[in-house]
Amino acid sequence: MTDPVELVGQSLSPATRDAFEDRVDEQAAFLRTALEQGDLDTEGFAIGLELEVYAVDDGGRLTAIPEGVFEACNKELGLHNAELNTDPDPFTADGLDAQARALAAQWEQARAAARDHGCDLVLDAMWTTPPAEGSVDYLGDTDDHDGTDLPANMRPVPRYWAIDRHCVDLADGAIPFDVPGATVEFPTILFESLATSIQPHVQIPDATEFPRYHNLGIRTLGPVLALATNSPFLPGDMYDDGVDPEALLDETHHELRIAAFEQSVNHTDPSKCRVPDDLEADADAVDHVVDDPLLAPFLAEWVEGAEEGFTGEIWEFDHKRGTFWRWLRGVIGGDHVDGIGGRRSIRIEYRPLPTQPSIRDIVGFQALVGGLLRGLVAADHPLGDLDHDAAERSFYEAVENGLDAELAWITADGERTGDSETIFAEVFEFARRGLAEQGIDDATADRYLDPLEARWDERTTPSQWKIDRARAELEAGASLEEALETVQSEYARLSREHETFADWL
Repeated sequence: MTDPVELVGQSLSPATRDAFEDRVDEQAAFLRTALEQGDLDTEGFAIGLELEVYAVDDGGRLTAIPEGVFEACNKELGLHNAELNTDPDPFTADGLDAQARALAAQWEQARAAARDHGCDLVLDAMWTTPPAEGSVDYLGDTDDHDGTDLPANMRPVPRYWAIDRHCVDLADGAIPFDVPGATVEFPTILFESLATSIQPHVQIPDATEFPRYHNLGIRTLGPVLALATNSPFLPGDMYDDGVDPEALLDETHHELRIAAFEQSVNHTDPSKCRVPDDLEADADAVDHVVDDPLLAPFLAEWVEGAEEGFTGEIWEFDHKRGTFWRWLRGVIGGDHVDGIGGRRSIRIEYRPLPTQPSIRDIVGFQALVGGLLRGLVAADHPLGDLDHDAAERSFYEAVENGLDAELAWITADGERTGDSETIFAEVFEFARRGLAEQGIDDATADRYLDPLEARWDERTTPSQWKIDRARAELEAGASLEEALETVQSEYARLSREHETFADWL
């Protein structure tokens, strides 16, 4: 079966659901055995990264990416989206430098390819200058395919289409999107493609230690995201008629990406996109995926090349893990990493972070996440004693309020605190400790962490910068849409001109 529309219908059939769940159960049993036997252990830590970007035309408006650009990058959900990926490297000084070089080289190649095809790519977390037809029309446009309405501006990938149709069915045909200043309804999930992100990966060498890293990672989500916030605005034409621009600047969330993703796909009970539950044992990383509500199942024989490599042995499980949308999740599989071995591994995918204004900022968050997790465990830090509900509230506080969030933390002395001075001092202290544990010298650590620490010192993240600039434009007499387009244009220019966001401050 090769027709994409037929695959969408087949995906939603009861027979496919039953066959898929049987295979997931079998593959989960295989993975539990692999964990018990130590087959996912490696000889050291490794790091990798995913980076999502979007394209604009010569006027700065959102545009579809021409096919030829994908010789230098990978396709993503929307026609305007692209993704860059680094191969994993050992988590060492050389490995971190290799990640930075590889990402910078890919970025330059992708931008050059885009310019050759009449567009440009932007390192940003949410596009705010609408495409020519308007944001709502673009995101909600559908085409009829033999009686099935499919998103016109979604990448024509059967898996994406099946997820879209399943979510729309669960939502009774229309999906609401509701954030400060805007209430819109869509016939597709494509408004998820408003958002672009970075996703650091940290491979854990001892699978029995994975729950410790995972649970500590949950408790870092709030402060790490607070430093990274970069999506306080929707495209100007998506806001409700009559919205008060000044009130909007006061009320908007610093990370609208989170709402865009959660509201596009959360139509099951329990919801699929959220802060993950704690793990008690390494096998929980398997069991939580198995127990997750099923969405748009596929079978391996429908996809050319699905049987290749280790993931071919767990293809249906891995497909289901792909819709296990937690803001931090475990991933089993991966590639052999020179220097630490391993054909199979288990890693943390740290998912809540928005795309940053520069490659050095992006690698900085890769260093911060990997170093912080490593440092907390190496120090036997008591942060894991923070209750899960408090960690979850801390995360959503950061989503809404950025660096002004009411965060929650347990200090190295075992004291609970909401004092952000104390929290960020420990975040950077233990990130540096973790990098040192991995043999990363102070100069390299400073190169990547100092620009992030400057954000805290100046109390300014990219989202706060955007809000401040929009306020200045409004005070100068601009309309909301005009202000947001000016902010977007200036952001893109500064992103291209400076090595780090801290250089703007």
